[in-house]
Amino acid sequence: MATDAGNPIPRFPAGFLWGVSTSAHQIEGAADEREPSVWDAFTAEPGRIKDGSTAAVACDHYHRHREDVALLAGLGVNAYRFSVSWPRVRSGKGLDFYDRLVDDLCAAGIRPVPTLFHWDLPVGLDWLDRDTAARFAEYVTQVADRLGDRVTKWITLNEPAEHTLLGHALGVHAPGRKLLFDALPVAHHQLLAHGLAVRALRASGATDLGIANSHGPTWAASTEAADVEAADFYDVLLNRLFADPLLLGRYPDGIGELMPGDVEADLKVIAEPLDWYGVNYYAPTRVGAPQGAEIEFGGVTMPAELPFSVREIEGHPVTDFGWPVAPEGLTELLTAFRDRYGDRLPPVVITENGCSYPGVDDQERIAFLDGHVRALHRALAAGVDVRGYFVWSLLDNFEWAEGYARRFGLVHVDFETQERTPKASYRWYRELLRAQGPTA
Repeated sequence: MATDAGNPIPRFPAGFLWGVSTSAHQIEGAADEREPSVWDAFTAEPGRIKDGSTAAVACDHYHRHREDVALLAGLGVNAYRFSVSWPRVRSGKGLDFYDRLVDDLCAAGIRPVPTLFHWDLPVGLDWLDRDTAARFAEYVTQVADRLGDRVTKWITLNEPAEHTLLGHALGVHAPGRKLLFDALPVAHHQLLAHGLAVRALRASGATDLGIANSHGPTWAASTEAADVEAADFYDVLLNRLFADPLLLGRYPDGIGELMPGDVEADLKVIAEPLDWYGVNYYAPTRVGAPQGAEIEFGGVTMPAELPFSVREIEGHPVTDFGWPVAPEGLTELLTAFRDRYGDRLPPVVITENGCSYPGVDDQERIAFLDGHVRALHRALAAGVDVRGYFVWSLLDNFEWAEGYARRFGLVHVDFETQERTPKASYRWYRELLRAQGPTA
C-alpha cells in the first residue's frame, strides 16, 4: 500500500463504501441500440469534439460488461456507480441490459449504485422546458420498478452545475448553448427534476437516496475587495446555488427571483429529504475580479463579460488536464459544508474523485489518490460524517468535448482493440482496499 512518509493510510470505519464510477455515454457504446441523446447531436457538429471522435463505440461496455464486472471484482470494491442511459431505456430494450448488469454485480458481491441522469438527455427534451422534469420522474419510476428489487442506493442527477454551465451557459458541452445567465432556468429545472425523482423513488420503496453534486472551495485571488467579491459570487454560482436549495430549502440571496415558475412551491419539492449527499471533488478554484478579456482555463474559454475571472493556482502540480492537485481542498470543502449546513447536511459520499494522466505506470495518479484519501480521512477525523469514496473512473473513456485525449481510468483501454490493461493505480487501489480489511 502506498504510504506518506512511511505511514500507512489510516483505517476507515467498517461498512465504508469503496467504489469506482463511470457513466453510460462515456463507456457503453452500442449507440445504434438506443435513441440519440443531445451528446450524439453535439458530437455530430464539426469542431465540437477536440479529436473529432464520437462515443458510438467508446469502451463497448454494452457488449463487454461481464469483462468489466470481472475487473471490478478483481479490484475488490464493494460498490460500483454507473449511470442508466435515459435514451437507452426509451428505446424499449435498455432495461434488459441494466437487468443483466445489476444481476452480475450482485452475483459478484458488488453493490450497484445507479445514477439516473448523467448528461445524456434524449433528443427532443430540453432542460429549458419545465415539462422535462416531469418526464424525468416518469422515467425514474420506470427504472425503479424494474431494478428496485436489487438496487437499494440511488443517485438522481450528476453535476447539474457543470451541465448548466458548460452545456447551456458557455456552450462547450452538449447541447452547446451560450446563454450565460439566461441558463439559470436549466439549473432550476434540473433541481426540480431531482426533487420529483426523489418522490418517485420513495413511492417505489427506495430508502437510500442521494445526488452527485460537484463542489470545490473557491479561493480569492487576493484580499482586495474586488477579488473577494468576485470569489464570493463564483462560490454562490457553482456551490451554493446547487446545495442551498437541496439542504436549506432556499436559494442564495438574489437568485430565487431569477428562477422561473412558482419558486417557493418548487423549493418544497427540491428540498425533499436526502439520505446522503454526494460530492464530486476534483480541485479548488482561484477566482478574482474580471480582467476584461477572455481567459482559457482547463480547456474552457471564460467570456470577458463574466463578473469574475478564473486564475491559475500557483505552487501546486497540475494534471495533464491542467487542473491543480490540491488534496487539502477536499478537507476544507467538507469541513466548510459541515459548518455551513450543520444538521441539515446528511452523511456525505465522495461520488467522484480522480485525475487524468497518460500511461499505464501511472505513479502521478497514485500520488493524487493517496493524497485525497488521506485528506478525506482528515475530514472524517474532524467530525464530517463521510460514508464512501468512489474513484473516477474504472476505465479510460470518452471524455466529453476532449474525446479520447484524456485518460482518467484505473484500467487502460486500447480503443482500437478494446483490450483492457489494469494500470499501476488499479493495483494500488486494490492493495489499499485489502489493507482496509473487510468492508461489509
